[in-house]
Amino acid sequence: MDYLREIIDLMTSQSSKDIELVSKAFTFAESVHNGQLRFSGEPYFVHVRETAKILAELGMSSTTIAAGLLHDCIEDGKATREEVEELFGKEILFLVEGVTKLGKLKYRGAQRHNESLRKLFVAVSQDIRVIIIKLADRLHNMETLKYLPEHKQKRIATETLEIYAPLAYRLGIRKLSRPLEDYAFPFVYPEEYKKTKELLKTRNKEQFHKLNRFQKSIKKVLAKKGVTDFTVDYRMKTLYSLYKKLLRKDWNIEKIYDISALRIIVPTVEDCYKIFGIVHSTYRPLPGRIKDYIAFPKPNGYKALHTTIFTGYGNVVEIQIKTKKMHQEAEYGIASHVGYKENTTENFAWIKKILPFKNVFSGKKEINFDDVPSWIKDLVEFQETSGLEEEMKSDFFQQRIFVFTPKGDVVDLPINSTPIDFAYAIHSSIGDHIGGAKVNGKMTSLKNVLKNGDIVEIITKKEKSSKKKWLNYVKTASAKKHIQKLN
Repeated sequence: MDYLREIIDLMTSQSSKDIELVSKAFTFAESVHNGQLRFSGEPYFVHVRETAKILAELGMSSTTIAAGLLHDCIEDGKATREEVEELFGKEILFLVEGVTKLGKLKYRGAQRHNESLRKLFVAVSQDIRVIIIKLADRLHNMETLKYLPEHKQKRIATETLEIYAPLAYRLGIRKLSRPLEDYAFPFVYPEEYKKTKELLKTRNKEQFHKLNRFQKSIKKVLAKKGVTDFTVDYRMKTLYSLYKKLLRKDWNIEKIYDISALRIIVPTVEDCYKIFGIVHSTYRPLPGRIKDYIAFPKPNGYKALHTTIFTGYGNVVEIQIKTKKMHQEAEYGIASHVGYKENTTENFAWIKKILPFKNVFSGKKEINFDDVPSWIKDLVEFQETSGLEEEMKSDFFQQRIFVFTPKGDVVDLPINSTPIDFAYAIHSSIGDHIGGAKVNGKMTSLKNVLKNGDIVEIITKKEKSSKKKWLNYVKTASAKKHIQKLN
C-alpha cells in the first residue's frame, strides 16, 4: 500500500510545494526510524506515519503534517536538531521541539494538577499546532495501548482522560476528544466500561430499527414542505459519554434521551430555524429539551439547534439541526480554522500572552484573534483588564508560572514566586522545615525568583526554620499565612 499517497490524498492543499514538503519529511522520517520497533512489534515509523495521517484528516497544513512525521525524529530517532533545521527550516524545528517539550510533562495522578497541566500545555506549546500534533500523536498511541505493560496502560489512559481529551474538547475538536475518551475508558474504569457496554447493547438493537424508520419518515415530511437541500444521518452516543450521563441518572438508561441523535445538515442558518419549525409542527417535542446553541453557543464554540421529539414509533429521539460549517467546526474545532493557513505563526502570538515563554519567532504583526477559541480569548482579555475587584480574580485568570518537582509533578504559582512559595505549595511541613533549595540541579538562594519550567528540589532540616524576613520574598497567601503563624 502506498502510505505516502494515502496522506497526500487526504491533504486539503495538494500543490507541488506541499506534496514535495510532506514527501521529503516522509522519506526522512522513514530513514531516521529505520530498525526501531514499538511494543506492538510494528516498525516505529508506523506511529509517525499514522500521526501524520490523523493531521491530514483534520485538514492541517503541509507544514503541520511534515512536523507530525518528524515529531519523534530527534527524541526517539537518529536525527539532530541542526539536521532538521537545515532540511526543513526553523518553523518545523520549532513545532517538533514544542511536541518534544509536551512529551516530557507527565501525569502523576494528582487531581489538583489537572487544570495546571492543561494550562501548561497551552503555555509550553506557544502555537496551537503543537497541541494538535501532540493530540494526534496521543490518539495513535491510545490505539496501540494494549501492547504496553499493564502499569503503563493505567497511567497513560488516566492522563488521556484527565488531560488530553478535555483539552481536545475545549479546543472543540470532537474528532479527537471522543476517540481519546473511548480508548482510555476500559483501562481506567474496566468494570464500569463492561456495564455501560452491556446496557448499550440491549438498547441498540431496537434503537437502530426505530431510528431507520423515523429517518425515512422525516425525509418525507421535509420533502412535502418543499425542503430538498439537506442531508440526514445519525450518531450514537460514545461509550464514555454515555457512562458520564449514566452516573448522573443513577444508571437508569431509560432516563437518557440522546443515546442516538438524528443530524440534519442544511446550507444556511435560516434553513436551520425553518426545519426546526417544521419538526415542531409535525412531532411533539419533549418539554425542557429544546436548546438553541446557535443564539447561545457552548463555551467551546459548538453551534446547533437541539430538540427531542416523540417519533410516533414508541420512542423519543434527539434531533440536531446545523449548517455544514457548524458541523465541520463541531467535529474539527479550531483545527478547521487553522489547518489550511500558511505562515500561521502570526495568528498564534496570543499564546505568548498567557505566559511569558520565549518564542523563536519575533517581529510579527499585531495579534489576530480570529482563530482563537473563546475560552483562551477570555483568559487573555481578562488578564489585560485592569481595576477588577480582587475577589473576581480566580487562579485560572492570574498570570502564573509552572515549575516541577524532581519527580515531574507540576506546581503552578504566581509569577515572581520563590522556592519558599514552592515548598509551602507542596506541604506546610516542608515549608516550615526548609533548609535550602536546588533549582535545575544547582543550589540557589531562597529568595531567587523561579521561572517557567524550573525543576525545584527542597532540602529540609529537622528543626523549623521559618524566618519573618521571608515575608518579603513570598507571593502566595499560603506561605505568608504559615510564616506569620511561626513568627
